[in-house]
Amino acid sequence: MQETAESSGGTHHNQGGAGFFSGRVKNKITAELDDIVFGQSLGEGAFGNVRVCWIKGQPQHKYAIKTMKKADIIKSKHVDHIENEKKILERIEHPFIMDYYGFMQDDRYIYFLTELLRGGDLFTYHRAVEHFNLKQTQFYGAQIVCIFEYLHGKDIVYRDLKPENIMIADDGYLKMIDFGFAKVVTKRTFTICGTPEYIAPEILLNQGHGKPVDWWTLGILVYEMLAGFPPFQDEDPMNIYRKIINTKPKYPEGFDSKCKSFVKHLLRRDLSKRYGNLKNGVQDIKGHRFYEKINWQNLLLKKLEVPEGSDPFATW
Repeated sequence: MQETAESSGGTHHNQGGAGFFSGRVKNKITAELDDIVFGQSLGEGAFGNVRVCWIKGQPQHKYAIKTMKKADIIKSKHVDHIENEKKILERIEHPFIMDYYGFMQDDRYIYFLTELLRGGDLFTYHRAVEHFNLKQTQFYGAQIVCIFEYLHGKDIVYRDLKPENIMIADDGYLKMIDFGFAKVVTKRTFTICGTPEYIAPEILLNQGHGKPVDWWTLGILVYEMLAGFPPFQDEDPMNIYRKIINTKPKYPEGFDSKCKSFVKHLLRRDLSKRYGNLKNGVQDIKGHRFYEKINWQNLLLKKLEVPEGSDPFATW
């Protein structure tokens, strides 16, 4: 999937040294770059790669380290993007968000140290099985509800929900990654960002946007998980945008009626009618009949049984 973003350049500030910053991170690991042992590559990104790593003398504790080249970040005017992600990660901690352990740099690279997630992303898993069953859709969607409730409580809008940004942990629960487009928003913001199939109409219409965009993207994700494809799709992003602004989703035959009602309440172009943005806030979403059988507290405590068929390792 393509991404679109309005990026502004930033000034690079040399913070000196290669140690971890002393940010407010509960799980911060104090180590120097020389203490890190780099292992196998887990994948390539826009500015570098992600590898397995561990601290010297502690090979039993594995982490992931994202390495990014400073020159590439500056050239593409993504300095603010990266600095913003670092600031957001410093202030959040949640069972369904990737654990962040620290940041370091040397003359050529910057490094993000995070928990190691071997389960792969939701996009790859979803593509392998073509579509999720109803229980999986409810289970995964409910975790996104919990994440957004937490972030919005801190006035953080995520703005980049898509299957590629959701990892599956070893326990079968989700972990959200990539907070580069997340932003602290108390009123409205006008930055254009997101993936074409997931972008909310108010962003396209440049009306200013805030927390409701995340609930729109949840509607898109839930639809795609159950149907196997997003509700608005086309080879040309401009045609996707036209569909988002001018058309309503069509639901495949056999699409669960409760799920359909849930998605419809989220994919309201009129913000005054969109679930999550009404006077009851997230309670309208959690109280919808699509989730009538879920115990939200047990979900957060990871006491709910992972739905059958949700083992990503069995698929690849």
